[in-house]
Amino acid sequence: MELKVRAVAGTLESSDIYVVMEPGASGIELELKSTVADQYGDDIRKVVDETLNEMGVKAAKITLDDKGALDVVIKSRLQTAIMRAAQSKEFKWE
Repeated sequence: MELKVRAVAGTLESSDIYVVMEPGASGIELELKSTVADQYGDDIRKVVDETLNEMGVKAAKITLDDKGALDVVIKSRLQTAIMRAAQSKEFKWE
């Protein structure tokens, strides 16, 4: 999926994550700020990688400001930001 514009999803509330998704020139550039980075940073990156792979995103600049979000919240915020950045409304629900 090709990202066309800058898009955001989420909030800075406790147990949520604020995602900024921008088109990238090549590859994935990830900036992670998290209140639980020491304990769960690798797990958050794994959720990001899996979600990007599932949605076919090959190039993006992603900024995450995590306030202790669960994996399902991280994934849903990423999916929303990707769909908005790609200006797509054709989501495949599984």
